[in-house]
Amino acid sequence: MGDETLGIILAGGRGERAKPLTLASADYIRSKALIPFAGRPVIEWLVENCRDQGIRRFHVVAQGAENHSQIKLVLGRGERFGVEIHYSRARLDRYNVGSGAATLHNLERWDLTGRALVMPVDSVFEFSLPRLADAHDAADAVVTVASVARTAEEIAGKYGVMQTSADGTVSGFLEKPDLDRIHRLFPETSLPGNGFTLPTNAGMYLVDCGRLRLAARTPEMIRLAQQRLDWGGDLLPWLVRRGLPVASARIERLGDLGSIPDYLATLGDVLRGRYRWMSRAMGAPVSTDPPYWIHESSLRTKDSVQGTTLAQKISEGSVVLGPAVRIGRNAEIGPGVKLRYTDVGDDVDIDEGARLSRSAIGDGAVVGAHARITDSYVGPMAQVHSARDNPVRLVHSAIGEAADLRPGTRLSGVSVYPRLRVPAVTGLPSGTHLTSSDDILRWI
Repeated sequence: MGDETLGIILAGGRGERAKPLTLASADYIRSKALIPFAGRPVIEWLVENCRDQGIRRFHVVAQGAENHSQIKLVLGRGERFGVEIHYSRARLDRYNVGSGAATLHNLERWDLTGRALVMPVDSVFEFSLPRLADAHDAADAVVTVASVARTAEEIAGKYGVMQTSADGTVSGFLEKPDLDRIHRLFPETSLPGNGFTLPTNAGMYLVDCGRLRLAARTPEMIRLAQQRLDWGGDLLPWLVRRGLPVASARIERLGDLGSIPDYLATLGDVLRGRYRWMSRAMGAPVSTDPPYWIHESSLRTKDSVQGTTLAQKISEGSVVLGPAVRIGRNAEIGPGVKLRYTDVGDDVDIDEGARLSRSAIGDGAVVGAHARITDSYVGPMAQVHSARDNPVRLVHSAIGEAADLRPGTRLSGVSVYPRLRVPAVTGLPSGTHLTSSDDILRWI
């Protein structure tokens, strides 16, 4: 294949942190690869970004029958995207435990010897493959780690830090250190107001497949790869300890989708235009000041109250949009609605007087009149029954697919699992997870 770079997508995770976003029902987990994001499954964004940078052949590492079948239904063999897609074999899923073990086993299974870009499926990236390749070649690296610069406060307890030499090679790793340890090892970070940053592991790796396979053919690594072996905590430190060249190359931006707060923060950054590739892929906005995207079918859709189109209501000022709003296909938006930093899926109904900020509304959801939704996720087909005299208020909350909230419900920091019918409850402690009808009865 010459200088071709392959794509290896690690798509086997269960998405526990992102519940209820990854749940179709209380006991049916949707693949992380299919998380809806800005109108499309996240794996589609990943494949198209890589394709546009020259990657034409992909290998998807899945885990479990549902994970395999769900991803194949979306991607197929790649024809729709102009690429070629192969999948890990389901009978070998027992080896796909941990990102590092899954990579090593499948490099051998597919007999890959060239260059590959290994990436997770629960993130979006703004990166340049040629820049990664340049850094990889300059260091003659076995692995080049894509890195994102972050402050000590952003890193503490959440991200892995790389210790690098002057030539960009990695000399050590710190796995999610606390703030005190960061300050001790990197005194510059404790100086007030200097904005000093450190390179953190973005979870994306440019790999020399043949050299990595050869390095891993030791009794120690063969034994380790039979159990859970992760890239950041296990495989990379092992390579560095053995003196194999591991490089670091900075990418522009990483957006984590692994939890509801991270998902909403990343979505907000995309809608603000901070991911240039995604902005181009989304097409020209209907308005640039403030910026928002609306599918033409939604602009033509009339509401059931006044019978006027969304385009008319925007023109007369009865609907206020932006900044940073995306509205999908065939959405019905009532008069008096205000949307800011919010993503609205296809076939959504948002009734009169509702106000939404920094939130995401899934396909087919209904948001009732005068609802107030902030920093929250409302899943596909969910019903938020709200009324002028008894509004629903959601703050920092997540409502699962096809859940039903009755008028007057007020939730802050609460997760509701799919298909639950929630009466008008208030006062639930932040951090509460309503996973079953028994949980609801406990609070009534």
